[in-house]
Amino acid sequence: MPEATPPPKLVAWDDLLGLDGQPLDREQLAGKAVLVVNVASKCGLTPQYEGLERLQRTYGDRGFTVLGVPCNQFAGQEPGTPTEIEGFCRTTYGTTFPMAAKLEVNGRRRHRLYQRLTAVPDADGCAGEIEWNFEKFLVAPSGEVLARFRPTVAPEDERIVEQIERALR
Repeated sequence: MPEATPPPKLVAWDDLLGLDGQPLDREQLAGKAVLVVNVASKCGLTPQYEGLERLQRTYGDRGFTVLGVPCNQFAGQEPGTPTEIEGFCRTTYGTTFPMAAKLEVNGRRRHRLYQRLTAVPDADGCAGEIEWNFEKFLVAPSGEVLARFRPTVAPEDERIVEQIERALR
């Protein structure tokens, strides 16, 4: 029997692949607060990896994780192979959080995860298309999308930290 589709406001982690092309270990995400971020290695915002990793190290043992989602839809700023992406992130920024395979976050081939995420409005009430690399979504352990943060909001911005701490209570 096919698995039921989650309600539109809930996120399911079932169909995500990791950078290695294998199914992403659901245990890395299920039941955790997850900050989903579409990432790119050749973007002016790429140094945000540093803040993302600090969040991972600060909250990772409390039921939180960052999920990096490489995307090459914005000016071709994530052109690398999975091996190149992983090597860049690990050696340049020391990342330890899980990374999904490259996904489409906008358009007709938008991944199911981003179909749900983009339905959520940001603090100004705007939902819809991802604007650029490093747009962030906080997902509760229940799968509910709690908040959306536009690309220029730094990972350690007090608005994000406050939402993470609230989700972990």
